[in-house]
Amino acid sequence: MRTPRRLLAVAAPVALVASCSAAVPVTAAPNATDPVCAQIVLATPTRLGDGLDEIATTAQASRAWGTAGDPVVLRCGVAVPGPTTQRCVAVDTPHGPTVDWLVVPDEAGATTDTGWTFTTFGRTPAVEVHVPASVAGTRSTSFLDQLGTAVSIAQQTGSCS
Repeated sequence: MRTPRRLLAVAAPVALVASCSAAVPVTAAPNATDPVCAQIVLATPTRLGDGLDEIATTAQASRAWGTAGDPVVLRCGVAVPGPTTQRCVAVDTPHGPTVDWLVVPDEAGATTDTGWTFTTFGRTPAVEVHVPASVAGTRSTSFLDQLGTAVSIAQQTGSCS
């Protein structure tokens, strides 16, 4: 009877450490403590698009999907964008609201593939979604519409048009 207990005592801490090591390091947004951010994060889907499954993050009011090496990362509570000349697109959500997003390409690196950062426009608190080049280069970013229902929990204060 002692052997199983010893194995359990050793296995439990190992499992705990293993689950922590897979977490994506994320810096919390300045307003991550906004209670609406908790509602938004809890309302996000566990899977985006085809095969981007949820993975753990290290910061409050954040969510990630894909692989720990190159995840799609959502952060709630980023600075609310003011008037801008950046590209703004309205994304229709299936069976839900339209969400306006600012679309900003990452700096081009050594490859021609570009990552993208999408930030809600006209919503408080603001939400940012970063899509790395490795994901954007192999699949469409059309999965952004799957975040619309969650993101629309934030109060709408404006729009692209």
